[in-house]
Amino acid sequence: MNCAVCGHAMVRAFEARVLSKHTVGFHHCEQCGFLCTEKPYWLAEAYQSAIASSDTGAIARNLRIAQKLSGILYFAFGDRGGGKWLDYGGGHGVLARLMRDRGFDFYWHDPHAENLFTRGFEHREDQVYDGVTAIEVLEHMADPMAFFAAALGKARTRTLIVTTETYAGPPPAPQAWWYYGLNTGQHIAFFQRRTLKLLAEHFGLRYVPAGNLHLFSPRSLHAGALKLACGPLAPLCDRFVRLRLNSRTQSDHEKLVRS
Repeated sequence: MNCAVCGHAMVRAFEARVLSKHTVGFHHCEQCGFLCTEKPYWLAEAYQSAIASSDTGAIARNLRIAQKLSGILYFAFGDRGGGKWLDYGGGHGVLARLMRDRGFDFYWHDPHAENLFTRGFEHREDQVYDGVTAIEVLEHMADPMAFFAAALGKARTRTLIVTTETYAGPPPAPQAWWYYGLNTGQHIAFFQRRTLKLLAEHFGLRYVPAGNLHLFSPRSLHAGALKLACGPLAPLCDRFVRLRLNSRTQSDHEKLVRS
C-alpha cells in the first residue's frame, strides 16, 4: 500500500475494531507521517447518518470554530465582511450560519447532508470565493491530495482552512487516542503537521498551524494576529469583530422573505 500523500510504501501499524465488528488495518507512512485505514469497505454502514449519533460535541465545536475563524478572517486575512467564503462539507449549515451572523459572507456546500440553517446561500458554480473552509472533513478523506484539489477547485481559490487533530511521533495505540473514532467508523485518515506541510508544498501554498486549525494560503499571514485570534483572547477578538461588522441575520431574513 502506497501513501496517498507522498507515494512511499506504508507499513501496517496496528489493527483495531471499527464499529465494534470490523477488524481494520491501519497503515503508516514513515516518510511523511500519514496514517490511514485499509480500504474503507464499511463506509456505507458508517454513514447511515451524515453526523454520527455519538457526536454530541457538534454544536459546541461549531461555536468554538466560529469564534476563532472570526478573528482569523478579520485580523489575519483582513476580511471586513466583503470577502466570500465557501464552507465545503458544511453539514447542516451551522458554521456558515454562525459566520453570516457575524457579518461574513459565507456559503454552504455538502452533497451528503441537508442544508437546514443556511438555506438560500448555497454554493453556485459560477461563484469565485476568497477562501474555503472544511471543518472536520479532512479525516474523512482517503485521498487528501484529491480532497485539496476538489475543495480549492470548487471554490476557485488558493486559500483553504481546515480543522483536524494531529499527532506527533509514532501512531497512538487504538485505545489511546479518541480521535480515531472507532465507534463511528467515519475517520479514516490522520495527519502529522509535517504531512500537512507536504500537502501545502504540493499545491504551492504556505502552511500555518493554529491549534487544530490549519491554514493553507499563498499569503504570508501575521503570526501575531493568528495568536491573538486563536489564543485566550479569542472571545474578545470575536466580540470586537461582531461590533465592527454588520450581522447578516436580519438582512438574510429579509432577502429570503422577498424571494
